[in-house]
Amino acid sequence: MGYLYILECSDGSYYTGSTKNLKRRLTQHQNGEGANHTKRRLPVKLLYYEKYSRIDTAFYREKQIQGWSRAKKEALMRGDLGELHQLSECKNESHCLQRYSVFGSAQTSNSNSTEP
Repeated sequence: MGYLYILECSDGSYYTGSTKNLKRRLTQHQNGEGANHTKRRLPVKLLYYEKYSRIDTAFYREKQIQGWSRAKKEALMRGDLGELHQLSECKNESHCLQRYSVFGSAQTSNSNSTEP
């Protein structure tokens, strides 16, 4: 069993983590035995969690969400899938081309070219 969780710290920041035992981990955070981020921002409040059959899946999800913007995390916690999808769209064309290119760099097509 594994859990992905999002905490709100006393300064309003979010902390995203994963654990095998959610109740024990929350107690650790509240007692200052958790991560350095939460240790300095007590108390913390559980805002959101997801349950998985395997801890490695929860850990992978943790790493995914840690890279998200605050707005995207808030959309997830609200269950607003439409906004989550919208916030996930790439808005920088050159970055999107580079990110999704098979070759790892931007590829452009020339409409006048006869090559495939």
